[in-house]
Amino acid sequence: MTESTPSYATGRRKTAVARVWLKPGTGTIMVNDQPCDVYFERETSRMVLRQSLELVEVTDKFDVRATVSGGGKSAQAEAIRHGIARVLSATDQEHRRVLKRAGYITRDARGKERKKPGRPAARKRFQFSKR
Repeated sequence: MTESTPSYATGRRKTAVARVWLKPGTGTIMVNDQPCDVYFERETSRMVLRQSLELVEVTDKFDVRATVSGGGKSAQAEAIRHGIARVLSATDQEHRRVLKRAGYITRDARGKERKKPGRPAARKRFQFSKR
């Protein structure tokens, strides 16, 4: 990673897709051209997206710029965490080992289960009437 060109990776979670750029800097995090404190109202979402940086202790060394779409705010935060982890693992093998052990590099493939025919939802059934 050089000073002029930021490193890039894509993070995904449920239907949320995050494009993440990391470049050396002071630790500012911008999401969809807004500070992350403005974009994510909930403290837990802000904490989730910083987890990858805090785990390898580089919170103040990189500026993060992310564009995210799809899903809800919680899934978007986890998609950004996944993207940050992928960028950090590509830059340093030691980071990869730590992030892999924490489970941040693995894409969480769980998604919404499809609705089945003859049922009101994926697993829910209509009320049974004996008579």
